[in-house]
Amino acid sequence: MKKEILVNVDYSETRAAIVEDGDLAEIYFERPIHQRSVGSIYKGKVENVLPGMEAAFVDVGLEKNAFLYVTDAIPASPEDEIENVHMASIKDLLKTGQEIMVQVTKEAIGSKGARVTGHITLPGRFLVLMPTVDYIGVSRRIEDEKERDRLRSLAKKIKPKNMGLIVRTVAEGKQEKDLVQDLKFLTKLWNKIQHRGRRSKAPHLLHKDMGLVYRIMRDEFNDEVTALKVDSKHEYDRIMELLDDMSPPLKRKVAYFDSTQESLYDRYGINEEVEKALKPRVWLRSGGYLVINQTEALTAIDINTGKYVGSKNLEDTVLRTNLEAAREISRQLRLRDIGGIIIVDFIDMETHRHRQRVVQALIEALKTDKTKTNVLGITQLGLVEMTRKKVKHGLDAFLQKDCHYCEGEGRVMSEETMSNKVRREIRDTLRHTDSEAILVELHPSVAALVIGAGGTNLKDLERETKRSIFIKGSDECHIEDIRVKSIGTKEEVERQALPVAEGDVLEVEIEEPHATNVWDGIARVEGYVLDVEGAGKSVGEQLKVKITRAFRTYAKARIVKE
Repeated sequence: MKKEILVNVDYSETRAAIVEDGDLAEIYFERPIHQRSVGSIYKGKVENVLPGMEAAFVDVGLEKNAFLYVTDAIPASPEDEIENVHMASIKDLLKTGQEIMVQVTKEAIGSKGARVTGHITLPGRFLVLMPTVDYIGVSRRIEDEKERDRLRSLAKKIKPKNMGLIVRTVAEGKQEKDLVQDLKFLTKLWNKIQHRGRRSKAPHLLHKDMGLVYRIMRDEFNDEVTALKVDSKHEYDRIMELLDDMSPPLKRKVAYFDSTQESLYDRYGINEEVEKALKPRVWLRSGGYLVINQTEALTAIDINTGKYVGSKNLEDTVLRTNLEAAREISRQLRLRDIGGIIIVDFIDMETHRHRQRVVQALIEALKTDKTKTNVLGITQLGLVEMTRKKVKHGLDAFLQKDCHYCEGEGRVMSEETMSNKVRREIRDTLRHTDSEAILVELHPSVAALVIGAGGTNLKDLERETKRSIFIKGSDECHIEDIRVKSIGTKEEVERQALPVAEGDVLEVEIEEPHATNVWDGIARVEGYVLDVEGAGKSVGEQLKVKITRAFRTYAKARIVKE
């Protein structure tokens, strides 16, 4: 299988896509405003102990208290019997006000706080250190029994006293010195975390998991990967430095992609695939299709033959469609990061042999999924029931938000997602023209993000493209609209871009005080900001003002005395 990792870096978002045999299999996002908490370690304070639920709520400094279940509070190895674990009671383990060290295992989702555990794990490249339990394990993905025994013996030899080690899949074929080097890094990190824990008062963040690019290098980049391409020279240099320590032989697989003429994600069709993954209908190559409906409680997947009519008979057509659907379902679960209960309604099959063949095809396809899945089999209604561990928001929850146009009954792109899309489309448009300037009309909230505080984002984009870019907000634009209004010389575009000119007198409503100068007030004309001198105390009032200076992203104005 040809496997590639594509890293796209923008100042407001980093994306890492995993492409398998030309198909997008997984995509990860990292935004400064949406900090990931899974893997982070906190010193927390127990807020409530709930014997009836055998759980506790722990204040770790996040927006909502974290949830700690009794089995996650007991020092126990992964192989301990469940019955023995359940013999303990949460009230015997924790007291209100007690300070404890916990690690986030599941992001806060919806109204639920993060899920935490007292079983700390520190992943390295080849090993996972478990400093709170005495245990040795080897990844199940390493199937060769001799290799498993060899790695288990190495782990036992180097394991610190009273600590645990899990040997990761990427360690297959590695020597003792490789594992020892990784272990030194992890034990040093654990000592630092303990030191911070002793010196800090709860709630306090003790350790934050590494950034997206580092995690991809650690968890995904191995000998099975054909190539890693990155479109940022700075990030490329950083990756090469990381590989000097992590795995120098992999450096030959890393390439810098110059996106001057064409973006990396357009070359591979990633942006198009992501947009398809936000839609319920997924077309199969044969002409059949899936319909994926996600709800709060479960995800239902329905399979239809669609345009596919087959070549032999109905039973053969149904079998071929279901087999292709099984493989595509596996890809969609990974790509959309769907978790929880999943019900699959395959097209009805007459023979038991065909039904079992389809279920087996689904199980085989899911073997590439690192997230724990469990196919429970076919129910009495002929539905395939399965579960997939849910540890974070799905793709739709990350890229979209509830639609205020239909009061949450549908979904629209969030402002952050649209602002990133706008920048990509502006870059793509300017690659195909020699014009000096461009004017783009957007929904006001999207325009504000594209421009940035004080116009910083817009300046960065102009510096990158070496063109003049004018952004105009309009209430008439849907939040997902991107309207290129004009392309031409700077003077031509500027005349169309500015809704006001010096000397204009108009009546406006003061919407809010200036963010940094409360003496002034802010009004808007078609999303264009007016900084009105001395209007900070006139919020909500209609005032007649005169434009004194007009700039690309805002204008200065003063109150006209009657």
